[in-house]
Amino acid sequence: MREAIEFQDVHFAYPNRPESLRGIDVAVREGSKVALVGPNGAGKTTLLLMCNGMLRPTRGAVRVGGVPVHYDARSLREVRRKVGLVFQNSDAQLFAPTVWQDVAFGPLNLGMEKDEIKEAVDRALHQVGMNGYERRPPHHLSGGEKKRVAIAGVLAMEPEVLVFDEPTSALDPATAEEVMDLLDELNHEGRTVLLSTHDVELAYRWADEVVLMESGTVLRHGSPETIFSDTALLHQARLKPPAVMDLYRELSDRGLFNGEKPPRSALAFTDLVESLAGGRRYQDRCGTISIWDAAGTDSTALDTLLASGTVARVGAMGTRAKQRASEEGIIPDFTYGVIDKCLLRAVAGEDSLILTAGGMVAHTRERIAAYAIESGREIGVRTVGRDPQEQAGGETEGREKRSNNEIVPDHRHSGHEDNINGMAG
Repeated sequence: MREAIEFQDVHFAYPNRPESLRGIDVAVREGSKVALVGPNGAGKTTLLLMCNGMLRPTRGAVRVGGVPVHYDARSLREVRRKVGLVFQNSDAQLFAPTVWQDVAFGPLNLGMEKDEIKEAVDRALHQVGMNGYERRPPHHLSGGEKKRVAIAGVLAMEPEVLVFDEPTSALDPATAEEVMDLLDELNHEGRTVLLSTHDVELAYRWADEVVLMESGTVLRHGSPETIFSDTALLHQARLKPPAVMDLYRELSDRGLFNGEKPPRSALAFTDLVESLAGGRRYQDRCGTISIWDAAGTDSTALDTLLASGTVARVGAMGTRAKQRASEEGIIPDFTYGVIDKCLLRAVAGEDSLILTAGGMVAHTRERIAAYAIESGREIGVRTVGRDPQEQAGGETEGREKRSNNEIVPDHRHSGHEDNINGMAG
């Protein structure tokens, strides 16, 4: 897999100050989710500002897509089209009189035609769930809305890499989780996501890889489990372990676990604790998870399912799904951590419904299938309405064509390949 961004022996010092970065060697893989973690003053923001040429190393090199960054105006314009940077403080990024003008600023400076700019702005605002806010002054928005507009301003330039400096800073917990869900959605669309944070809980559950920094150096680059299970390393970085890792370690020290892989979520930890009961499970039969593509236009099957009274909980995952839930008059029980929460309810024997859209539909199926294999459980999965690929005009090989309002029968999965292959049908 290609490297999206590479830092090669990068050093940097602000004028009349000691070095902020000292010999950074890090590579970020295309399509990955990477968290730079460290205390304040570790050099995280400085390193992120190198990603699109806002800062130039005093020594060393930065490569984007395998090409060294050059610092002339033309080269920087191209780099900033590939790498979009969202600042920690959204107010520093929003300056135009209206939301539309703010999001249009990047495409306008790229020299796009008028029609192209309109299309780019409309698409970006739709992606972040801010369509309808075009004429609003940015300073009248809430913190979460400002963050979404700032992200839209970057998305309008269609970057391959998204870089976020402390994306949940100053946001309330629910809004912070929704922003992280949006980052997941963007990643599943194929973008590389790199962010900085000192929130170990966020980094542990979200990232594919963690880069631990302290005093301008990289202490270690590895998996979240590797980084956050090393107490001496975390102490050196003046960080504490995530709560679930702390609890896992305490129970391991008491002999309750025997080398099992550290859990990264409430779902994984629940399964691990349940295993202590000698394989006895809370429910012999798991519930069913239904999935509805919120990008579709027909809600007949959705209405039928909800009217049946069999769905105990509803989750809305992603911006479009949350908008559609509002349009349909549905108040979701879950708006973040949706897949894990619905899996937890399935394990407890409850049926649930996930509203999502686009590539997140396939991701949801894959995530449920992976859990079924890992846990050995049989999880019922059904698609509500016509399959999304059929809605787009195509039909998946081996599937029967279905009517627009059909609720697809359950497919129960316990890790067998035949079952998994039939899951989406």
